[in-house]
Amino acid sequence: MNELHKTTLSRRDFLRMSGMTGVVLTLGFAAGCTAKDDATVENASDLDLSSAKEITPFIMIDSKGTIVIIAHKPEMGQGTYQSMPLIVAEELGVTLEQILIKPAVANKKYGGMSVGGSYSVRGSWALLRKAGAAAREMLITAAAKKWNVPVQECEADQGMVHHLNTHQMLSFGDLVADAAKLEVPKEPRLKDPSKFMLVGKAIPRPDILMKVEGKAGFGIDTKLDGMLYVSVERCPVFNGKVKSFDAAEAKKVPGVRHVLIAERKSGKNMYYGVAVVADTYYAATVARKVLKIEWDLAGLQNESTETIYKRFRALAKTEGEVVTREGSFEGAFNGAAERLEAVYEMPFLAHAPMEPQNTVAHVTGGKCIIWSPTQVPDDAVGTLSKYLNISEENIELHYTMLGGGFGRRLFDDYITEAAYISKEVKAPVKVIWTREDDMTVGPFRPGTLSSLRGALDKTGKVVALQHKVVAPSIMYNQFGGGESGKKEDGGAMEGVSETWYEIPNVLTHNIYAETNVPIGWWRSVYSSTTAFAHESFIDELAHAAGKDPIDFRLSLIHKNTRMKNLLLHLREKSGWDKPLPPGWAKGVAIWQFFAGQAGHVVFISRTGTKGVRIEKVVSVIDCGLAVNPDNVKAQVEGGTVMGLSAAVKDAITFVDGRAEQTNFHNYQVLRKNEVPPVEVHIYPSADVPGGVGEPGLPPVAPALGNAIFALTGTRVRTLPIQLDAV
Repeated sequence: MNELHKTTLSRRDFLRMSGMTGVVLTLGFAAGCTAKDDATVENASDLDLSSAKEITPFIMIDSKGTIVIIAHKPEMGQGTYQSMPLIVAEELGVTLEQILIKPAVANKKYGGMSVGGSYSVRGSWALLRKAGAAAREMLITAAAKKWNVPVQECEADQGMVHHLNTHQMLSFGDLVADAAKLEVPKEPRLKDPSKFMLVGKAIPRPDILMKVEGKAGFGIDTKLDGMLYVSVERCPVFNGKVKSFDAAEAKKVPGVRHVLIAERKSGKNMYYGVAVVADTYYAATVARKVLKIEWDLAGLQNESTETIYKRFRALAKTEGEVVTREGSFEGAFNGAAERLEAVYEMPFLAHAPMEPQNTVAHVTGGKCIIWSPTQVPDDAVGTLSKYLNISEENIELHYTMLGGGFGRRLFDDYITEAAYISKEVKAPVKVIWTREDDMTVGPFRPGTLSSLRGALDKTGKVVALQHKVVAPSIMYNQFGGGESGKKEDGGAMEGVSETWYEIPNVLTHNIYAETNVPIGWWRSVYSSTTAFAHESFIDELAHAAGKDPIDFRLSLIHKNTRMKNLLLHLREKSGWDKPLPPGWAKGVAIWQFFAGQAGHVVFISRTGTKGVRIEKVVSVIDCGLAVNPDNVKAQVEGGTVMGLSAAVKDAITFVDGRAEQTNFHNYQVLRKNEVPPVEVHIYPSADVPGGVGEPGLPPVAPALGNAIFALTGTRVRTLPIQLDAV
């Protein structure tokens, strides 16, 4: 998947190689492999795999002992390139130095191939362990038959099968032909976790070095001989259409081949633009700038941030759909000694991955071949099959490494757009979005509004809590309805409707808010907004009760031992009870939702008469068994930094039906010198691995907001926060 994308291929070579899974990274080989001394190859054809046998869908071994393990999940920085094969290697009984890692082509035999929802490891854990263990048992069985000894007397280790009594050995290469003939065990014996040699260890990730050295192949690196380049002018107003266009000036640009209306399918929605197809990307972008297009806006330019939030505030006064009703909220609230009410508003955001959207597509003769940085390779095949009316068997989708995803690449609209254009011009094309395209077209993280009410009795105990979540529905916006066709989105209630806090009288509401702004899943989805409101309001209740914020939370958690232990661990590791330097303050927040659970303590200081500085963040994540602790820490650090950027940097705002922010000059993210030290602690656990990529994001904004209140007495209820103005 690396150097291949930087190599110019003839169209014939492209078609010939389309059945292969792309470039592999060689980390080393088992005995007998004839690879180069530097253990580097450019693609699978550089190895003699003619004798390779597929032991399970995830493992190939050839007669020379070369062990290939398939990485069936796209790599977007979260570590699947290593973690998936590592789990297989653990059960197979080999080290990473003895294997090749080979990305897959989208294929149903691998099961779910999509990456999102912090689900890769936790969703594949059992499957990959069984795949490795099954292959190990098959190789051991083949050896036992050769030696005519009981299987129980044999074991596999380091690419060899040993007979314990006679000390005979056979390599996996010696056994692969016989092993491949055996039936794959359905319930192989799994390794005792106490004997893990790879899982749970901090092992360097091979993709990091590839990226640092510029050898990793991203979608934007892909090149094919004879490939045309495409730049698309898309309607700046959401959901607008092309009324007419004049391409006379564009066609005068040397190298321009075609100018046509292009369509881009995303779920139930169809978006339109004018595509310039040229010999070079430069020519395509130059010609695009001189296009004259008349758009059909149909009144869509009336949507703005002001109108959206005005609608949100009005809706907050309605009941919407009641999701949770425990006890009698109104009775408890009205009769309480102290009552609190608050409204929190969170903005729309862009995904802003470093690599803008792009895809190489070749649709011809009833076949479709795709190279794309996608989070959903298997889903994209299904989408293309229906969209192009081509059977899935005639679609080959090669996923590349992704220069960031964050949920944006869960949508396959940029893939359907490339496929459409290729089909129309009857040539392989490479569609590349500009940064401005990526920033302004969407989909965006939905903005939300949370309306909360809470009540305390005379002792400071919480007796009632209500949380209304006003939000557009991602499911309805993209697909025309969620469960039972409802407009309300159950995802908006994650972490809210089933809380770990035990409060006797609880009422939660999901209130659907209409918008024509394209919205989609963003890292940690709705929790990136609702956690800020919920955990900030819990802090408001704590201060109203005159109690320490951690003590207050602990008093509300009894049954959910996982969250209680996490909070206790966070208290210890952050040094919560230790005195702070003068001018410092701290805030805490925790969160549990579909992706997992984590918590933060944020330390801040006053920088002058106005403004605060984030001094450090201490984080605890409970992710069950950490497959690679270093990677877990890196993911929590990344989620924390992304969460802080969302909390203190720019929002996406709308005027006249279009996004105002266009690039990183007015949609800023934290720079290196602005990132505080982030100290990550992994709660020790032997539980099944859980989510890692997203849990570290939701609690950081409320922890920061709570620290600001502790320092200044000012309660922040609207994001983003202007740190220099607090």
